[in-house]
Amino acid sequence: QVQLVESGGGLVQPGGTLRLSCTASGGTFSNSVIGWFRQAPGKEREFVAALYWGGGSKVHADSVRGRFTISRDSAKNTVDLQMNSLKPEDTAAYVCALRRGRIITGVWSHQNTYDFWGQGTQVTVSS
Repeated sequence: QVQLVESGGGLVQPGGTLRLSCTASGGTFSNSVIGWFRQAPGKEREFVAALYWGGGSKVHADSVRGRFTISRDSAKNTVDLQMNSLKPEDTAAYVCALRRGRIITGVWSHQNTYDFWGQGTQVTVSS
């Protein structure tokens, strides 16, 4: 059974940094797309970033490009989201998702692309 567990969330001041990790278990995922989404109170869930584990393809949403970087951590078997220059508007529950099997980059931002979802980790950016 595929399970996804997020970690690394917390409270940080504006301009600070956090590094989120998504750990997948229950199978092999070298042929998988792993994405990060976020949802703030009163807002729709939005795409943040995604990558293909078996290659170098990455996609970042316009709202985080230049500040956030998605990456694969082979040593820890995680997909991480390095979050720099955090803003209050980044406050949200961050959840990771996984699709088994490769798919075109153009749909990585679509929620229905993914087969499995984690429970999320809260990121709060506030003074």
